[in-house]
Amino acid sequence: MSSVRNPVADLRELGIENASNVYYQLSPEKLVQQTVERNQGVLSDTGALAVNTGEFTGRSPNDKFIVKDDITANTVNWNNFNIPFTTECFDRLYKKVTAYLAGKDVWVRDCFACADPAYRIGVKVITEYPWSNLFAYNMFLRPSEEELELMQHDWTVIQAPGFMADASCDGTRQHNFAVVSFTKKVILIGGTAYTGEIKKGIFTVLNYILPHDKKVLSMHCSANQGSNGDTAIFFGLSGTGKTTLSADPSRKLIGDDEHGWTDNSVFNFEGGCYAKCIDLSAEKEPEIFQAVRPGALLENITFFPGTKTVNYADKTITENTRVSYPLTYIANALEPSIGAVPKNIFFLTADAYGVLPPISKLTPGQAMYQFISGYTAKVAGTEAGVTEPKSTFSACFGAPFLPLHPAQYAQMLGEKMRKNEVNVWLINTGWTGGPYGTGSRIKLAYTRAMITAAIDGKLESVKYRATPVFGLAIPETCPNVPADILDPRNTWADKAAYDAKAASLAEQFISNFEKYAGAADKEILDAAPKI
Repeated sequence: MSSVRNPVADLRELGIENASNVYYQLSPEKLVQQTVERNQGVLSDTGALAVNTGEFTGRSPNDKFIVKDDITANTVNWNNFNIPFTTECFDRLYKKVTAYLAGKDVWVRDCFACADPAYRIGVKVITEYPWSNLFAYNMFLRPSEEELELMQHDWTVIQAPGFMADASCDGTRQHNFAVVSFTKKVILIGGTAYTGEIKKGIFTVLNYILPHDKKVLSMHCSANQGSNGDTAIFFGLSGTGKTTLSADPSRKLIGDDEHGWTDNSVFNFEGGCYAKCIDLSAEKEPEIFQAVRPGALLENITFFPGTKTVNYADKTITENTRVSYPLTYIANALEPSIGAVPKNIFFLTADAYGVLPPISKLTPGQAMYQFISGYTAKVAGTEAGVTEPKSTFSACFGAPFLPLHPAQYAQMLGEKMRKNEVNVWLINTGWTGGPYGTGSRIKLAYTRAMITAAIDGKLESVKYRATPVFGLAIPETCPNVPADILDPRNTWADKAAYDAKAASLAEQFISNFEKYAGAADKEILDAAPKI
């Protein structure tokens, strides 16, 4: 750990010698100005900075490595997301990256992760571009002048998009990489300018440290708080509505993506939001829409021709267009972003097969089964002839970021659910009346009404019945929602087609779960669908 008072000395200590200019802790205004002056970005008509991240417009999970050493060898769940990297390769690559930065301008930012001071870590982010440093300003917690004076940094992130690895000798798969060393406490990123690698690098670290060392459950979820202090958390993969549904004008936002659950609280890891922009509108997502203002960083968007007005519908560069902004840009954000232990947990899935009910209440066994499964379905893209949805199973709704075995997170969740008597709900934000192509997307207003009813306790005294195959308890009535959509089978004209599709989806669940069955207890195994 080193003090932050002399940034040049800090860099020297990290092996970065003779940097041309060291820009330390610059304001967002200055970082925006430098980005524009260097022709690396332009301002939109709302004053947000718009940049293009280049070759990579998303994370590259096949190029994410963890150094396999004494700390990680027997604790990390080595798989396609946690790919082992040797200490020798890391040390060599580190020297190459730090040598690459010598003689260049670098931007340095000291910040925190984790809103709860008991679990807070100091993070030093060193970037090759000013706008990458703006991302760090937006997304991490911003220390006060007093905190900065006393701050120690625990972890270092070095991001050098212009450095290309040589796969023949550097131990990487190709020229880009994100490597985490738990021994050196360094995240090394190169060959990609996609800023999400910085955010998810620290998330991966916290997903190891908090459960393994601190007995705190780390979660890929959003969270909000009601006027009476009740917390709700929302798990879900990309495209299921996690950010949209947690941004509720009647509730305070704790955070939109990464949280920890202690014995007595839920806290945000971040100081900002990294929201998807595709099809963003003031009508659908007013809180996010109005956050696109000076200081916000837009990625890979396009403008309407001849203007600086963002065309949010345009997927020309990528469907994964993004905007980052400080949490304070959301009017009803909770400060500090720490809430009580949750009363309700929502697992969000966008079931494109139209099989799962729009809302169902889960038993503890079903909750852990669904948590480990982490199901959603991606709808067909724009490729010609692709018409079938594709199932996605991502353990704990965040497999790419989980260094430990999914069963460890599920076990912690199960213990916390029981201890705190939490209600767990499965919410299908996907299709009804048939699969994608035949049926229609469940109305957002209905989904919001179901979540509100669950939070307000309006579903406690209604009658429930179990669905066939999945055995999910569905309410027979729900305020402000037509009763006939609550049972998905009712909404299909062809009941035999529904039964066949339900059996097919059940088989996918069972097949996916085989790899976890050895670590699951009887209660979880009994929650599997029955064919």
